Amino acid sequence: MTNPSLKTRLARKDIVLAPGVYDALSALVAEQAGFEALYLSGASIAYTRLGRSDIGLTTFTEVADTLGRITERVSLPVIVDADTGFGNALNTQRTVRGFERAGAAMVQIEDQTFPKRCGHLDGKAVVPEREMIGKLKAALDARVSSNTLILARTDAVAVEGLEAALDRAEAYLACGVDALFIEALRSPAQMDAACQRFGERVPLLANMVEGGKTPIQDADALQQHGFRIAIFPGGTARAVAHTLQGYYASLHQHRTTQPWRPRMLDFDALNEVIGTPELMRTGQKYD
Repeated sequence: MTNPSLKTRLARKDIVLAPGVYDALSALVAEQAGFEALYLSGASIAYTRLGRSDIGLTTFTEVADTLGRITERVSLPVIVDADTGFGNALNTQRTVRGFERAGAAMVQIEDQTFPKRCGHLDGKAVVPEREMIGKLKAALDARVSSNTLILARTDAVAVEGLEAALDRAEAYLACGVDALFIEALRSPAQMDAACQRFGERVPLLANMVEGGKTPIQDADALQQHGFRIAIFPGGTARAVAHTLQGYYASLHQHRTTQPWRPRMLDFDALNEVIGTPELMRTGQKYD
């Protein structure tokens, strides 16, 4: 069932910091670290499940499957990246229904053309505003519970400029969406302009991409701008990839994991993280 806590939590003015996750293990470790919400990154699913770039290769079923595995394991609300809804308005409705069944607390839909690409890559294009409005209305109609939030994202800053992007966000807000995401703002001044227009009216999401178009700021600074959600969506995959590079290089060189042991969990420590002792105790009840 959808976790209603995100809607309640966003009624407060202090910011929600949601790290990027891409599978049940990353979600579990993030939950244990004390976060209040998670962001299921479409880019990170592409990175980890496909070993490919975020250029529209992932599918509805791959994201829904990943989401379901996460929500079965953790109790935190999950904001899920639904890309363009994976098609037209009818595809968007199927996406919202499927993600809601899989436990999404918030579904993010963007106005890029299909196939989309990462919001911080060059060469993006956006659909006509009217088409996106139709998809958002379809998404709102599709949800069963009002606790399933719809987040409208516009990528128009890179294509049409800041003012056009803000006008699109205004039109999307008029549809009745629950939150807004103006992607790839280029400067603190642009971030302030977005927050001045919308910050008191609706939760605004800030996307922090290491090496991306938007200046990286910490969650407290983003709250000062007026954002109410901060995501670091791909940082998890980038950190894991960096660690794996070192681990595999060490194993290849030394032909053993011994030099890397201080930077690893051992067998028992990993089992403690994933709850193996508790699972074994539960199993014993049915012996």
